[in-house]
Amino acid sequence: MNPTEPLIPIHIRQMHLEDLPAVIELDQRSFSLPWPESSFRFELESNELSRCWVAEIESLDTAPIVVAMIVIWLIVDEAHVATIAVHPEYRRQKIAQRLLAYTLVDAYHTGAAKSLLEVRSGNVPAIRMYQRFGYREVGVRQKYYQDNGEDAVLMDLDPLNLEQLLSLQ
Repeated sequence: MNPTEPLIPIHIRQMHLEDLPAVIELDQRSFSLPWPESSFRFELESNELSRCWVAEIESLDTAPIVVAMIVIWLIVDEAHVATIAVHPEYRRQKIAQRLLAYTLVDAYHTGAAKSLLEVRSGNVPAIRMYQRFGYREVGVRQKYYQDNGEDAVLMDLDPLNLEQLLSLQ
C-alpha cells in the first residue's frame, strides 16, 4: 500500500449469525487451524465475555462484503484478542489495524484497562502491527500450534491508551 493512497472505506459492526458463512470462509482462507463453525456460534450465542465484530466494504453489485473479523474476550479488566483475520485479497490496507483499534476502544469503554494476545512467532506482519499499538512480548508458548509446532508469542498492551487507539483507527 502506498502511504499517500487513501484507506479503503470500511464499516465496522457487531458480528451476527448471518455473517457466519463469510466469517468461516475468511477464517479458513487465513489460518491453517481455522475455528469450526460451532466455535463462532458459541461466541455469538453463549459466551457472555465475547465481543465479535466484522469489517465490511460496500459493493456496487451485492450486499456489503465481510473482509475482516475479530473476536475478543472481556475478562475482568482485560481484552483478550482471541482471533483476528483479514481476507487475503484485502490485506495491507490497514483494515486489521483499524478493526483492532475500534474493538479496543469499545473494550476500553466497557472497562478494559489492558489487552493480551497470542500470535504465531512467524507472523511478522501481525507482530509489527501489534507493536505499533504498543504491545510487547511477555512470553512464549513453545510448540503451541498443533499443525506445525510453531511457538506462540504472548503479547500484552498495558495500559490501553485511548488517545493512541483513536489515532490508529
